[in-house]
Amino acid sequence: MPTPGTTAVLALLPDADPLLELAAEVDPRAVRPGVPAHATLLYPWLPADRIGAADLDRLRVAAGTGRIPVLLKEVERAGGFVGVPVPELHARAAAVRAAFPEQVPYGGRFGLEPPVHVTVALDAEERAAAEIADRVTGRLPIRTEVTCVYVVALTDDGWRGLAELPLGR
Repeated sequence: MPTPGTTAVLALLPDADPLLELAAEVDPRAVRPGVPAHATLLYPWLPADRIGAADLDRLRVAAGTGRIPVLLKEVERAGGFVGVPVPELHARAAAVRAAFPEQVPYGGRFGLEPPVHVTVALDAEERAAAEIADRVTGRLPIRTEVTCVYVVALTDDGWRGLAELPLGR
């Protein structure tokens, strides 16, 4: 369980928010409240109280420029997890991770290069996860684009934004 001060680098995908709403209709506990649809580029990142301008500049360079077209087209399910892969973000995630090699993605639980995805449901009951996966499949494909990289920090009151780094046109 993350502690306050933990940060993450995210690519928000607001066009995928309806997928989270579908999941919440089936099992509200499977969707994290207050966290919009996103693909994680690096978690955990730096402790919130250690982030300085130089770190944000390094992140800005690593995240690159130019909006990233994304096609959300398939569902993955494993136990209580339901996700939608975002392979178009793999190169950006790899660049961000390479810029901060001391930060091991997910503490190494999923290897050094975990796949990038939108988490639609987490820790859902098996039946609920199957229903969520079916409902999400019916709403795909979704064409969208990533326009910004966001840094969020966990506080005692939940996740809040720390920085927004536009990717340009």
